[in-house]
Amino acid sequence: MMDAVLWQCWRRLLPCQPRVLTQPKRVLSGFTGQTLRVGTARSNHTPPLLVSRLFQPSNLREMKEPGPEGQAGEMTCRSQKLMMKGGLIYPSNPGCYYYLPAMVRSMEKLVRLIDQEMQGIGGQKLDMPSLCSAELWQRSERWDLMGKELFRLRDRHGAEYCLGPTHEEAVTELLASQGNLSYRQLPLLLYQVTRKFRDEPKPRFGLLRGREFYMKDMYSFDISEEAALITYQAVCQAYNRLFSRLGLHCVQVQADTGNIGGRLSHEFQLLADIGEDRLMVCGNCAFSANAETIEPGQTDCPQCSRGTLTESKGIEVGHTFYLGTKYSHIFNATYNNSQNKPVVAEMGCFGLGVTRILAAAIEVLSSEDAIRWPSLLAPYQVCVLPPKSGSKTAELAGVAEELCHSLGESLQNLKGEVVLDDRTQLTIGKRLKDAIRLGYPYVIVVGKSAADEQPQFEVLCQQSGETVFLSREGLMDLLGNAETV
Repeated sequence: MMDAVLWQCWRRLLPCQPRVLTQPKRVLSGFTGQTLRVGTARSNHTPPLLVSRLFQPSNLREMKEPGPEGQAGEMTCRSQKLMMKGGLIYPSNPGCYYYLPAMVRSMEKLVRLIDQEMQGIGGQKLDMPSLCSAELWQRSERWDLMGKELFRLRDRHGAEYCLGPTHEEAVTELLASQGNLSYRQLPLLLYQVTRKFRDEPKPRFGLLRGREFYMKDMYSFDISEEAALITYQAVCQAYNRLFSRLGLHCVQVQADTGNIGGRLSHEFQLLADIGEDRLMVCGNCAFSANAETIEPGQTDCPQCSRGTLTESKGIEVGHTFYLGTKYSHIFNATYNNSQNKPVVAEMGCFGLGVTRILAAAIEVLSSEDAIRWPSLLAPYQVCVLPPKSGSKTAELAGVAEELCHSLGESLQNLKGEVVLDDRTQLTIGKRLKDAIRLGYPYVIVVGKSAADEQPQFEVLCQQSGETVFLSREGLMDLLGNAETV
């Protein structure tokens, strides 16, 4: 009896699960209550990902703007508007957002790329507590220096903590606890990708300036200043490779060390009018700098004699620091040298704004009404549009479903990357407009030409803006070359 009850309870949950298409002429029902009639499907088919089932609240066809930033303020930039209207993020508190499933998919892809680059230069991934002891920050004298930017709290025993905006103190204390570290183990590069917290006085620009965000922060430990600078250059080169893979033109600029400290610092900036940093860039050589690091009004380039500095605005998406022994000396983070004597390690610190990169990429690549992703970061690579229900070509719905299955099964790079827009109560035109606005790199329309003796599929390639008609073989060739991560 109990088994029967459990079975009935389990069956009630099935409407919330992906449906396995096992019967011919099966009717698919989405959250909208609309239906899509599909053709015969084999029992071993993987069910397609259906747009109607994705948790991606969307206001794409509504005239009114989505809710204001953090329930107060205005929609202040392109990326914020597009991400909220497209159902990527939703405001929680000022400067804090829900990251919805499509956004999380993009973020996970970016993290995989970052992992590849950081581990490619010897980085080892760890995870440090967000709750940081005030005692550590007091020892580095940053407890007072950081001022109101720190989120501070006390536990039930009265002990003080902060929510970590960065982890120099914590990672250096961790290394200091390893008393038998040998010079043969260096350089040591430890990094994490985690939530960070800063009490911004005026959160704005969506994910570009928030109070809670994701960041990759890496900390290096070396045997000497020379070795530390070699590590520093290796990380900068890895950052440049990352942005090149994303198709983003990022400028490495001379920067101030700020409250993190150290003797050398560079920012990685995406040029954008919405950017809050003033950059001075030489037209004759590779010199570029944050304006705060040069004399006010200076227009002559300090690196070459012929160049003139021109001002641009940028969005900071990465920052690197050579710290020297600023933290390792305070926390006694040492290694044993070849004479088995303790020596204070030389340190570096390297940050990448994970959620800021996503927002900044949308900011600089997109139009006012359509997202354009770096193709590697698009939540899904392909969206297939079947005909409108009740239309003359409605019987081709089964072709669209079978195409989704074939793409996902035949092309390993597209496994889990293909969605079927089953909202067939809408015209193809309206769904195509949605797909363009959401930025799928490839949109495939299954129209009347798919019923020809030699079927042709209409394919919109978002990166190039071209629309082409391809046979199934041509489609496989095109999408087989799509790079995914």
